[in-house]
Amino acid sequence: MKTGVAIIGAGPSGLLLGQLLHNAGIANVIIERQTPEYVLGRIRAGVLEQGMVNLMREAGVSERMDREGQIHDGVELAFADRRVRVDLKALTDGDTVMVYGQTEVTRDLMAAREASDAVSLYGVSDVQLHEVKGETPHVTFTHNAETVRLDCDYIAGCDGFHGVSRKSIPPEVLTEFERVYPFGWLGVLSDTPPVSHELIYANHARGFALCSMRSSTRSRYYVQVGLEEKVEDWSDERFWAELKSRLPEDVAARLVTGPSLEKSIAPLRSFVVEPMQYGRLFLVGDAAHIVPPTGAKGLNLAASDVSTLYRILLKVYHEGRTDLLEKYSPICLRRVWKAERFSWWMTSLLHRFPDTDAFGRRIQQSEQDYFTSTQAGLTTIAENYVGLPYEPIENCG
Repeated sequence: MKTGVAIIGAGPSGLLLGQLLHNAGIANVIIERQTPEYVLGRIRAGVLEQGMVNLMREAGVSERMDREGQIHDGVELAFADRRVRVDLKALTDGDTVMVYGQTEVTRDLMAAREASDAVSLYGVSDVQLHEVKGETPHVTFTHNAETVRLDCDYIAGCDGFHGVSRKSIPPEVLTEFERVYPFGWLGVLSDTPPVSHELIYANHARGFALCSMRSSTRSRYYVQVGLEEKVEDWSDERFWAELKSRLPEDVAARLVTGPSLEKSIAPLRSFVVEPMQYGRLFLVGDAAHIVPPTGAKGLNLAASDVSTLYRILLKVYHEGRTDLLEKYSPICLRRVWKAERFSWWMTSLLHRFPDTDAFGRRIQQSEQDYFTSTQAGLTTIAENYVGLPYEPIENCG
């Protein structure tokens, strides 16, 4: 087989990149080790930045998103004795976020891919990347019990933190930055109406809580738990009681509970690898960086990587601008680190850290007070939450 761009991974970033390239007439093949059903079964984030919403529209896969997605003009922060609404739209000259589940994003992208003549191969194994620093990069893998060689011009590693792409780069070439947080999020998905029409982030003496949603009839809730906790120890009754204890009284009073559809504990970490490019291999999304979910940046950061790589490849294939290829990593990392900073800061602002002393608690309270009682502080939160602008490729070379 031969193609222009080999895309490793059929999650939302790989599918979105594939759709954009296909629409632009740039041949690409997507390979994925899991089944489509497995990929769709992943329960992930549901808050889309303005930039990702625009990118979905540009890719021509926004019809259902625009019809069913919920535009949010603001979010609410709840502290021990105060509640503050951050008016995203007013503070950012009109930018908003959209609540539309990552599963639905993936479903829409899969449907668009299936409707095209572009190739996607699922259930592959033994994926290996070859000659990524040379002139003839290629990927080998097993599909339907046959060994396949896929020759290509470039490789996009969209296969996540545990994928083969980053591991194909010599360790001495990469620098890794990591912070592991001493807690996780216990999340519950339920077919119950959301307790609020906007997200509520709560900081409480018992720990952090988040009220989110997937639709007007499906809710997603989280509570901070210790790393030693196990899902099986959390009955639905225990979860709802704990969530209510961390929310403002009037919010807890109107919370509608019900059986959980899915329940899981996710550890929190910050991770970045530099550089995000090695020869003709480009790392995209979780293959290069992980953020704690507090700032709703994971999927959105992958989308900005996709946008950067897509726009560079457009100029490479349509204008011969191969000089722009080396710009990918620097452009991406500038935005990655800003998103990492915001996600770390939001995590620090809203969670209870087990080793925080009295001084640290007062500092956290002062941060909460300053950023929610001044125009400058609220604007900083809003600008980062809706997503910082994508850096234009046209200005980089």
